[in-house]
Amino acid sequence: MRAKLSYAIAAAVLVFYFVLVGSRGVMLIQTGTLLTVTFGVAVLILPVIGVWFLWKNTEFVRKANQLAAELDAEGGLPLDELQRTPSGRIDRDSADEVFAKRKAETEASPDDWRSWFRLAVAYHDARDTPRARKAMQRAIALHMSTSKGAAASGSSVTSSSTGD
Repeated sequence: MRAKLSYAIAAAVLVFYFVLVGSRGVMLIQTGTLLTVTFGVAVLILPVIGVWFLWKNTEFVRKANQLAAELDAEGGLPLDELQRTPSGRIDRDSADEVFAKRKAETEASPDDWRSWFRLAVAYHDARDTPRARKAMQRAIALHMSTSKGAAASGSSVTSSSTGD
């Protein structure tokens, strides 16, 4: 809950900043000289990029949380089997050991979103954020494709009639 609150506060601050910067860009454009219009357009580009980035991150987090909730309901969330140092940090050797298990699980079932989800958690625990994000993106994509496939097969009703 604390992470969600922090994310919401950070997002709200960013949106406020985007509005502030955007209004300054509009003011520059309204001045009407070539130089201020050019600067105004350049200033407006930054909030547009920021809003797009914030939207993409929010969608990613929302989808990852949906997968976590579904996996939790199935009882398939990875257990915390990691050793910790006295300061509370994850022991590197322990993280590497769990990562090796998760990687083998994913290699055995490359089309299972659950194994990719658990691999993403292992990458995160090993402090490899870029790979954790890519693994989670793969889990999300696989989940979406299996959900669409299940919805399509579940909604198509086949009837067979036999003539006597």
